[in-house]
Amino acid sequence: MSIDSCGSCGYPLNLSSSNRSTSEVGSSYKKSLKKGLISFVSVDLSRFTQVDEISCFPLTLRGYRPKTKLLCRKCGASIGYGYASSSSSGTSQKYSIKIQALQPSDATQ
Repeated sequence: MSIDSCGSCGYPLNLSSSNRSTSEVGSSYKKSLKKGLISFVSVDLSRFTQVDEISCFPLTLRGYRPKTKLLCRKCGASIGYGYASSSSSGTSQKYSIKIQALQPSDATQ
């Protein structure tokens, strides 16, 4: 179990490897790692400031994909994004966190 902190100020973000999205393990997972992103199915939103963003351009023919920018609650550094993802089981959230925005934290604190 890994608990990560903000790479800028060290604020604990409570990101746990047990909440990582494993449904994408495969070619799309490898592509996201090459882009420097880790996907999570849930995050502790109390550790982030959230800013809603809406694109002016459609990303697909199905419409616009709103996203929420996740900022460190302590220093305001950009950590990643949250997306609403639709699937056959309903609508859920997906979180893409930038690897370079993180640093490992000491779990014994």
